[in-house]
Amino acid sequence: MEENFDIPVDNEESFDELLHYGTKYHSGRYPYGSGEDPYQHSGDLLSRIEQMKQEGLTEVEIAKAMNTTTGKLRVQISLATNERRMQMVASAKSLKADGLNYSEIGRRMGINESTVRSLLNSESEARMSASQNTANFLKEKVDSLGMIDIGKGVEKELDVSKGRMENAIYILQLEGYEVYGGRVPQVNNPGKQTTLRVLCPPGTEHKEIYDFSKIHSVQDDYISYDGGQTFKPAFVYPKSMDSSRLQIRYKEEGGIDKDGLIEIRRGVEDLSLGNSHYAQVRILVDDTHYLKGMAVYSDDLPEGVDIRFNTNKSKSVDKMDVLKKVKTDANGNPDKDNPFGALVKEHGGQSYYIDKNGKEQLSLVNKTREEGDWEDWEDTLPSQFLAKQNMSLITRQLSLTEADRAAEFEEIKSLTNPTIKRVLLASFADDCDKAAEHLQAAALPSQKWHVILPVSSMKDTEIYAPKYEDGSKVALVRYPHAGTYEIPVLTVNNKQKEASKMIGPNSIDAVGINSSVASRLSGADFDGDTVMLIPTSGNGKNNKINITSTPALRGLEGFDPKDAYPAQEGMRVMKNTNMEMGKISNLITDMTLQGASTEELTRAVKHSMVVIDAEKHHLNYKLSEKENGIKELREKYQSGGGASTIISRAKSPVNVNERKEGVWIEDPDTGKKKRYYFDPITGKKLYEETNREYSKAEIPGIDGKVNVVVKNGVKTFKNPNSGKYEPIPPTAKITTVKATTESTKMMETDDAFTLVSDANNPKERAYANYANKMKAMANEARIELYNTGKLEYSPSAKAAYDTEARHLTAQLNIALKNAPKERRAQLLANSRIKAKEQENPDMSKKDKKKYAQQELTRARLEVGAKRNNIEISDREWEAIQAGAISDSMLTQILLYTDQDKFKERALPRQTTTLSDAKTAKIRAMNASGYSIEQMAKAVGVSPSTISKYIKGGG
Repeated sequence: MEENFDIPVDNEESFDELLHYGTKYHSGRYPYGSGEDPYQHSGDLLSRIEQMKQEGLTEVEIAKAMNTTTGKLRVQISLATNERRMQMVASAKSLKADGLNYSEIGRRMGINESTVRSLLNSESEARMSASQNTANFLKEKVDSLGMIDIGKGVEKELDVSKGRMENAIYILQLEGYEVYGGRVPQVNNPGKQTTLRVLCPPGTEHKEIYDFSKIHSVQDDYISYDGGQTFKPAFVYPKSMDSSRLQIRYKEEGGIDKDGLIEIRRGVEDLSLGNSHYAQVRILVDDTHYLKGMAVYSDDLPEGVDIRFNTNKSKSVDKMDVLKKVKTDANGNPDKDNPFGALVKEHGGQSYYIDKNGKEQLSLVNKTREEGDWEDWEDTLPSQFLAKQNMSLITRQLSLTEADRAAEFEEIKSLTNPTIKRVLLASFADDCDKAAEHLQAAALPSQKWHVILPVSSMKDTEIYAPKYEDGSKVALVRYPHAGTYEIPVLTVNNKQKEASKMIGPNSIDAVGINSSVASRLSGADFDGDTVMLIPTSGNGKNNKINITSTPALRGLEGFDPKDAYPAQEGMRVMKNTNMEMGKISNLITDMTLQGASTEELTRAVKHSMVVIDAEKHHLNYKLSEKENGIKELREKYQSGGGASTIISRAKSPVNVNERKEGVWIEDPDTGKKKRYYFDPITGKKLYEETNREYSKAEIPGIDGKVNVVVKNGVKTFKNPNSGKYEPIPPTAKITTVKATTESTKMMETDDAFTLVSDANNPKERAYANYANKMKAMANEARIELYNTGKLEYSPSAKAAYDTEARHLTAQLNIALKNAPKERRAQLLANSRIKAKEQENPDMSKKDKKKYAQQELTRARLEVGAKRNNIEISDREWEAIQAGAISDSMLTQILLYTDQDKFKERALPRQTTTLSDAKTAKIRAMNASGYSIEQMAKAVGVSPSTISKYIKGGG
């Protein structure tokens, strides 16, 4: 039989002890009622179980004989025991009300005096009725709301034990209430799913839980923006500004040089940026339109003007047509939840001020990001950039990444705490898998993301970047990245007065450039576009970083996709920018790696510039495809098909049969089944196919196949032309197909060289070797994980660190309470996404992804879903290392800690010795241009140790 995980009950006694508590305390006399045993209902069950126990049956065998699990058997015993004791309490109370003392009550009931006192103890009675009270609470919720989430963490929300929660659920199941499990797709993690457990009214069918909008939370939360002093809605519909306060600076007036910049009059209370010099904002205008762009303060606005918006549009365009129209719902009314098509920041996105009359007012500024928010973006080197660089740089950065991983793996393996070791090994294996799939390399020294702002007086060869050394050189890369001809290398000039006044001298994540530089960055503007900045010399580095930068393609000079390929009557309008952009980006990558000519690259890049704006501006991308010979380029560099090199193939989607992680394997010795998530011998992940099937239909007059949906017993399909469900016609051809899930080519291969093109060039081989090393390291980590034991719990350590253990437990309880809220957020987001797709069947994949993230963010705000990290003090870390926390609890605690802080504690850097892995890492970092101080910090030794190693050559 399968391995059973017992459901805990209110107490933690053994099976024998539970049965002992279930034994009647009276002598078998029946002094009450009409001679019938008042405890017969509970007694029948308990007596039957006791008899089987005396016959030598084990707990597992008893459960099997009663057609249940050991977990549910224990729940039944606990409920029967409580039922019997509650009846005894009622009898004892009745006798006490008749004037009998404890001894007399005991004699009448056939029990001793101490038991009578226990029965009449109010706290004892409350404990016995707790499960029933919890069941009553849940029942009221189900009866009023319908289906409710009872998954992991709900017991923490209700502040009841897990055992009591399970008792309550089982009580309701006995009354006919249904409990179903299922899984809901995670909006933010495609391919991953959140496990559901739902309590439903009697008669509910399993399939009904997949209408996520009808699954409710046991408790609802509100959001406070001032630490709990007051509470406001998570999102307030924006306040609108009168357009008379707005001035447009058109193309002819210099607006093109600052396209997307919103200049705000300094000191206007309803337009304050708070403590920021700059922010990406949305501002509602005349209730019908809105401004989108980067906002900064300006001191030269004309009188009566509080905002000046810079645009590349001509004066022939009406003032309000320069702005964007607010998003609308299905009825054409402004979308009250998301009028901008983008969500404002959770905290600080909206703000309030006190007006001259002393009343609180909502600011006009709605921030999506502000100063400091770009600082934390990931700093890896995408293959989209690195694969187009020189071979020397590619080799250095991939080698550094490998060395870094190897050193980390070595440190993790050296840990003595098995729980910490297992958690870090699991995380490390996943990171290696992702590294193989995404082909991202280690960042270059001081490489960072920055938002760009326009400085018209800045020279074409200069940049204002206060975080970097004045006079140093930096390279700018923008994504999507086509090639080295889009990389300007500039000199830092932090003495530029215009830039210093606008951006500030201490900015950490904004830089200033002029419009000419921006145009070279694949046509960037200033409404929030970002660049990856890489120092190439200066900044205290020990050698120059050789970034390949080539002159801009001459064929792109003066090319404007909107002028070259305007909309034409009857043309096909693009509906999936993401897919088309992916195709042309992959083509450009494959062409670059295979040595395409400048003329060929120019044609492909022109088409990419058309594609990226085709959906938004209704450009004739099909004509561009024809005139730029894209079909011929695909035939030459992709054999007429899709992605052809490992760089473009690695993340290419591939459909596999729907599956779930892990497989059940039977132990030949015990006969029990255990779930394995990876092969303990090879370390490879294991999956089990769901074998789920569904029907598709080919219907005359409808392009392609459509899904068959059964509604009220009738087979229907959603007509793509009308958006409505219609009965399947008799002429339709229905076929049954297996459900699939999307993976990537790199994830589905054991050897990355299967993804290398026929050209088999050095760059592809370098990446294939790198991917295989990452895959191998991930498998090694999982094998190490399997062979790592469990933490030995120490009662003496628990006693010595009792305060610390209690505090960690309290923090864990708070963290776990977020789990039901996160599930509720996922359910809300999924139901809204589904409704939106039904309203807009032609929604592009890009818009679906954007809308999904917006809805998940909004849903999290509504239900108060927010991760609560557990802070571990020095003394608490001592308690963990001493064994004061159990293995299972520590595993949960570590999942809710700040992972960077956790790794700092678990993998102490400061050491006086250098292992082989660390010396390899030093060599790789030194070759990549890192400073001695940076290497010392990364490896955990003093700068003098690094200096000695470098001078001595190791």
